[in-house]
Amino acid sequence: MQPILEEKTILVAGASQGLGYAIAQASALEGANVFIGSRNEEKLKVSSMLIAKESGANVDYGVLDVTQPESIRNWVKAALDQFGRIDGLVVNAGGPPAGMFDSLSDDDWQAAFELILMGAVRLIREVLPSMRKASKGSIVTITSMSVKEPIDMLLLSNVFRSGVTSLAKSLSRDLASYNIRINNILPGRLDTERVKHLDGIVAKTKGISVNEVRSSFYEQIPLSRYGKPEELGNLAAFLLSDRASFITGTTIPVDGGMLKTVW
Repeated sequence: MQPILEEKTILVAGASQGLGYAIAQASALEGANVFIGSRNEEKLKVSSMLIAKESGANVDYGVLDVTQPESIRNWVKAALDQFGRIDGLVVNAGGPPAGMFDSLSDDDWQAAFELILMGAVRLIREVLPSMRKASKGSIVTITSMSVKEPIDMLLLSNVFRSGVTSLAKSLSRDLASYNIRINNILPGRLDTERVKHLDGIVAKTKGISVNEVRSSFYEQIPLSRYGKPEELGNLAAFLLSDRASFITGTTIPVDGGMLKTVW
């Protein structure tokens, strides 16, 4: 079967590890040229080499800090200079600190706003001229299942990832006239370093072991396990491809059935 992203160029933010890495990996395995970014240049170098070796695809990288407008502009320009086109963008960033309302300062709120919401706004804004010129493109945002069911202790993430999800839905109607699609993916409990970190916080707060925390989540997930990053990566690759050409403005959980909402 022909790879679904053959000859396409996909940009993936936050891709030196975790879900971003899994998406970059899946995209490369489906034949895409992949350009990855994060703040850690050494991790980027290693990750790009591993993905290229496994997939045989063209993989390059650029340092990217999504809280800095100039960094975003330079990253997108570097991708265009390298590959000459942008067919897909994955909006992704690390999560803000956990915390309840009374523990969060104005600086915490501002930092989360810049990281999650404005990072998404600026990334999307920067790739649109190229996509509009080509009259095609696909954008995928990685938010969280918390946009449907807020998660205790993740107030900053709950608020600003909801904003990104709303942004994508709002843009989907305008961008459709340019044949540009935009969709949201909502990760649930996936086996990433971020989730391990959060499980550790829950364990410490409740005075129980991390294994007990995980077991309690298994009981809430109909598939009775945490997801694998590549399971989300495969969905993202599909949404970035022409196989998903009639899908835009959607919000899709990857959560093993944990969410109880019907909308």
